[in-house]
Amino acid sequence: MKISIEVTVNANLEKVWSAWISPDDINQWNAASDDWHNPRSANDLRVGGKFCYRMEAKDGSFGFDFEGKYTKVEQRSLIEYVLEDERTVSIRFAQEDGGVRVVETFDAEDEYSAEQQRHGWQCILNRFATYVESKQ
Repeated sequence: MKISIEVTVNANLEKVWSAWISPDDINQWNAASDDWHNPRSANDLRVGGKFCYRMEAKDGSFGFDFEGKYTKVEQRSLIEYVLEDERTVSIRFAQEDGGVRVVETFDAEDEYSAEQQRHGWQCILNRFATYVESKQ
């Protein structure tokens, strides 16, 4: 099953794209809630390149690496990748009136319900939008 989430970021496409791909920026926004953080990121944005984001509970109780390999990259437009468990993810960026629409579509996994997954990924996407808008 595929799940799609989206947000419109009140910023220009260059700022949105840069914040999505820059490890320093990723470390600032990539968490689903305030009790989590992303202490380190590596990102080689090219077809065949890999990324790894370290996500951890701030109290140190749990953490994991979110890793994947890029399968398609169209500058300032589209990013596709495959996760270690073979699930696929697609992120589309489109400049529209009022900002940049970011649509993220991903294969659901089996451990959590579709609604839990949608909620968690949407929270991260919302934090991304808030972060980019606060940088202006």
